[in-house]
Parts: sequence; structure tokens; C-alpha cells
Amino acid sequence: MKNFLSLLFFLGVATFVQAQTEVTFAEKTHSFGKIKQHVPVTHTFIFTNTSSRPVVIETATAECGCTSPEHAKGAILKGKTSEIKVTFNSETAGSFKKNITVKFAGIASPYILTIDGEVIQEKK
Repeated sequence: MKNFLSLLFFLGVATFVQAQTEVTFAEKTHSFGKIKQHVPVTHTFIFTNTSSRPVVIETATAECGCTSPEHAKGAILKGKTSEIKVTFNSETAGSFKKNITVKFAGIASPYILTIDGEVIQEKK
């Protein structure tokens, strides 16, 4: 019984690892550092399709309206790279940390990208 449970655990971990390696991001976090208020900033997250089949981004959503992700439509062929461009609207002064959830068709777990930084209040 113990060996059977160990086998089930191993297969579960192997399946999870396989699902998470179908797409490889060059980086999943980006820090803008200190940025000026009222000046939007953009960062491009690059990823590679490391699976054996084409992948399609179903959705890329930000947790608030101050962050806008843009992505390519259509299939990304195996071995090819693509990008998700994330723009942050720096209207409010202060520190920020925003997550972008990227869901690929046929891949159970979404990928989470993170941007952070500090918006410096405009001097009057």
C-alpha cells in the first residue's frame, strides 16, 4: 500500500511539473523601481513554447484596471517565442505590486507574472 501511495504521489508531481514546463518565461517578475507619477511604464515578458504542440493564450488578465496586458492572438508553435506586454498606469503615488494571470488553452494551471515598483509623487 505504501508503494502504491508513493507511486501516486510521484505521478501527480510528474504531471504537475510537465504542465508547468509547457511554457517557459524568461522572467516572471519585473521591478520598475522608482517611476514618475502620470507617466505609464511598460515591460515585455518573453516566453517560449517548450511543449511538443502549439499553445494558445486564452486570457491574460490583470488584478486591477491600472495594469493592461497585451498578447499575441493565435497559436505559438512549438519552440517559438512570443511576448506579453504589460503597461502600468502610474496615476497614484506609492508602492505597487500587481499580478497578471496568464491562462493557456489546455494547460490546467495559470502562470502568474508580477510587476512592482514605486510611483514618486509629481512635484508641484
